[in-house]
Amino acid sequence: MVGEWPKLSLEALKAEVEGSIAIGPFGSRMKADRYTPTGVPVIRGNNLSDTRSFSDEFVYVSPETADELWNCNVRAGDLVFPHRGAIGEVGIVPQDGAERYVLSTSLMKFTCNRSLVDPFFLFYFFRSPAGRYELLKNASTVGTPGIGQPLASLKSIEVPLPTLQEQQRIAGVLSAFDDKIELNRRMNETMEGMVRALFKSWFVDFDPARAKAEGLNYRLPNPLADVFPNSFEASELGEIPSGWSVGRFGDVAENPRRGVSPNEIQPTTPYIALEHMPRKSIALSDWGTAEGIESGKFVFFTGEILFGKLRPYFHKVGVAPVDGVCSTDILVVGPHSDDWFGFVLGHVSSDAFVQHTNAGSTGTKMPRTSWGDMARYPIVLPPEPLAKAFTERVRPLISRILTSIHQNRSLTGLRDALLPRLISGDIRVPDAERTIGEQM
Repeated sequence: MVGEWPKLSLEALKAEVEGSIAIGPFGSRMKADRYTPTGVPVIRGNNLSDTRSFSDEFVYVSPETADELWNCNVRAGDLVFPHRGAIGEVGIVPQDGAERYVLSTSLMKFTCNRSLVDPFFLFYFFRSPAGRYELLKNASTVGTPGIGQPLASLKSIEVPLPTLQEQQRIAGVLSAFDDKIELNRRMNETMEGMVRALFKSWFVDFDPARAKAEGLNYRLPNPLADVFPNSFEASELGEIPSGWSVGRFGDVAENPRRGVSPNEIQPTTPYIALEHMPRKSIALSDWGTAEGIESGKFVFFTGEILFGKLRPYFHKVGVAPVDGVCSTDILVVGPHSDDWFGFVLGHVSSDAFVQHTNAGSTGTKMPRTSWGDMARYPIVLPPEPLAKAFTERVRPLISRILTSIHQNRSLTGLRDALLPRLISGDIRVPDAERTIGEQM
């Protein structure tokens, strides 16, 4: 149990090097005008995630700026904590990332003495309720959450420590979950990329038709290859494959408006709001429940497409992984017939479509698009057999993405259930491994 383990403060656990505990640069030392297209990545609060990995949306500073801010350079195994805003969060610099990073404003770093504490064990301690409590207990809740004396508060935190070997075993069990979760995410990104690339090739660049027109082989099996024409014709949208036509998005897609009032919704019903939707990703891995909602919502079903109509430039478009209800700031989109699903998804999730909706949105501070504007989006319509063939190719990829989403939620739930018990010593590694074996 945790009572059997000695406690040491972070001050006692820090590495014996200058700058092992530091706080990010303030004010003019890290203004946006110092960012560069490439260089040393800057860790900001939005780079922290729910696993050991950072999100990839980095900004950069030059190596010279990073050298100037040497005290705020972080490297593999260093821990990162916000001292304003998202207090209670924690990140760890990955082993396979950049050689070094720079802390942004409002972040602290900690470099541990690895002869005393495993950095991953320390990371998971701060992911546990006990660790989060230590990070939050000195935070002010007035205005933007913040810690008055962040470095002093960080140094004083005491951590219960089993042996270094036990720390490493605990971290290994929890890391296995994060590794699998991250692998699934990367696979989803790859499959999304495959869907986007195939859509662009067939229906934007018209690569198969161009290849046939030039006498080249696009490597499509018959009879599919025979459906693509070998010539082009003029249209209001420029040259398009012969026999294709110009239409509108509303010719192949619809917006089923299934309004429902709060008293008609079960509290356990999955609920998706805009904050649950990632940018530029069709994988909707996060949702809440309808408990406590007080206004009308829209019903959606698994496999339907959700489009964030508020501030459409945020590019929030995804495929529903469950049946549920969504905010009225989200439009439900589906094809007129299932044969057109992939074609509809390809368009509605494209940069060009989002730019169209943003250009036509109304409202200065809170611009919104509308289904009418989306339905008017001009498109090139292929023959239905091609739309069906495309859907048949992308459906398995979308199904695998949805399966990975549900697997990750299960993995996350099991990891989060085991984490505090492992960290506290309430359950030991062999028992945790048996639990994993029974439920995986």
